[in-house]
Amino acid sequence: MIDLSVYTGLFMAALLAATIVPMQSEAVLAGLLLTGDYPVALLLAVASCGNILGAALNWWLGRFLERFRHRTWFPVSEHRLIQSQGWYQRYGKWSLLLCWMPIIGDPLTVVAGVMREPFPVFLLLAGSAKVLRYVVLTWITLGWLA
Repeated sequence: MIDLSVYTGLFMAALLAATIVPMQSEAVLAGLLLTGDYPVALLLAVASCGNILGAALNWWLGRFLERFRHRTWFPVSEHRLIQSQGWYQRYGKWSLLLCWMPIIGDPLTVVAGVMREPFPVFLLLAGSAKVLRYVVLTWITLGWLA
């Protein structure tokens, strides 16, 4: 029987980890993998979907909230936004392959939205990077058991 609460928790951890909320989905996934109670492919799919959806939310925020950049409540300074845009222009869409990295990954997905990166391109590059990260984590976690 499928334990919906386990998969919901993993999905939410992965989704929140892909936003600005400080969360570690890798620890949740590794813990579930180590129990051996759940199908590996299903855990990978759920974690990947949650993380990709979180990145898509960041892209959307960058795409549609950037118009409020001159408001006092806007969370990023004008200087930092311009600096991030320059970095993205320099390295381009291929920098999205680094969106899995701590600290720089989440802001990178927001900047991709600000820079109007086409969503299909964003989804392909960011999604590939996020899935690959979970595949490597799974391989390392389960490989240590062998």
